[in-house]
Formats: sequence, structure tokens, C-alpha cells
Amino acid sequence: MLIKKAEIATVAVAPAQYPKDGLPEIALCGRSNVGKSSLINTLVNRRGLARTSSVPGKTRTINFFNINDALYLVDLPGYGYAKVSKEEKLKWGKMIEDYLNHREELRLVVLLVDIRHNPTADDKIMYDWMKNSGCKIVVVATKADKLSKNQLYKNIAMIKKELQLSQDDVFIPFSSETRQGKDELLAEIEKCCL
Repeated sequence: MLIKKAEIATVAVAPAQYPKDGLPEIALCGRSNVGKSSLINTLVNRRGLARTSSVPGKTRTINFFNINDALYLVDLPGYGYAKVSKEEKLKWGKMIEDYLNHREELRLVVLLVDIRHNPTADDKIMYDWMKNSGCKIVVVATKADKLSKNQLYKNIAMIKKELQLSQDDVFIPFSSETRQGKDELLAEIEKCCL
């Protein structure tokens, strides 16, 4: 998949603000600071399309990125961030849940986990919920460049075991620094949008 056009299309907090053109959507979810914005920028070969921050919890809206006028990458707010109020967490949770439960255009959910750490309780809940809902899911383990090869293999095995991934589940180690996993993820996205 060659990306020639990538732009922010819509920033939404409610379904009435979602795009209405019926294009397929690929949702990106994961805990705060897992690297969703960096992943988007890597996929589209643009540095600042999705705003990155060293401060977790910056994405508080659902951001729709138009890709080649053919699909949307949908950046969902990160979950599990401790430094926001309970009220704010509930609001984000409802926004994410409503989108994932009711969006007919949704073709694939990409769950991002940090390859350096065990999946969090929130990661496990999100993965189990998506599997049970029948969503097509790809697990992407970000920050793969931060580990030695030996540690990388150990952590991949640990994440697969913790999430109870099967042989049929798609798991992609990814690095926005080295671009490892970029082509594999684009291929999975393309498969879902044909």
C-alpha cells in the first residue's frame, strides 16, 4: 500500500461529528504514551501529521486521518492514564466504547502495546473485549528498537502468552525509529479495506 495523501479529516467527540462518506476505518487503540501518534506518522511518512507528546493523555478526541481518500486511520484516546480525573476517564471510555461498538465503517482494530513491558490489565481487557465482539484485530508491539534481539524475542513470547494470542492472531513488532513492522501493518490494513 503506497500512501500518497494523508491529512487530518475530522476531530470528533460525538458520533454526529464522524465522517459520513462510508470509507473503511482502521482504529488505533492502546494505553496513553504507547506510541499511536508516532505509528501514524511512520505509516504515512510524515513527521507531524499526528501530534506526538512526551506527556501522556494528550489525545482527548477521536481523530480521523484521511488516507488516499480511500480509508481513515482513527486515533482513539489512550486509556489507563492516571493523571486525569475519574470523570474524564469515564468520558473517554464511553467515547471509545461507543465508537468501537457502533461504527459500521470499522474494519480493523490495531491494539498497540509497549514491547518493553507486560500488557497492562487495561490492555488485556481491551484485547478480550475486541476478540469477544468479533472485531478483526492486529496486535502491534511498539518500541521494538529499544530492546536487544534476545530481549525482543523473550518479550514477544511473554506478550503473546499474557494476551493468550492464538496462532491465527496477527502480531507485529513495530518501531517508528527503524520502521520495522511498517510494511506488515500496511499489508494488514490493505487486506481489510479491499
